[in-house]
Amino acid sequence: MFLVLFVLNDPENLDALLDAWEGVGVSGVTILLSKGLVRFRESGGAWREDFPLFPSLENFREHIENTNRTLFSIVEDEATVERLLKATERVVGSLNQPNTGVMAVIPLARAYGLKKQF
Repeated sequence: MFLVLFVLNDPENLDALLDAWEGVGVSGVTILLSKGLVRFRESGGAWREDFPLFPSLENFREHIENTNRTLFSIVEDEATVERLLKATERVVGSLNQPNTGVMAVIPLARAYGLKKQF
């Protein structure tokens, strides 16, 4: 089993990426809003400044658009990891290029609470 973490740089690719992941058999994905160091520094270096006390719809939209999406999933084997990597790169481009995303794969000894037991 492997934990796959992927930080998606461009949130507009999220729907296509989720479709691609489902297409290779990955249906359990958790998605978090996240912000890397560069965007954090650009926003003034404080979470409070990211979102005003009394936000407008425009403030909310701008806040959501200026965050990454971090996806994580547990997959069964290395073959699934490889399919996932290829599907991801079909959507965002080569991960060796800037502003596409970052993927990490971590071996797991155990996982509990999954619908499908590996």
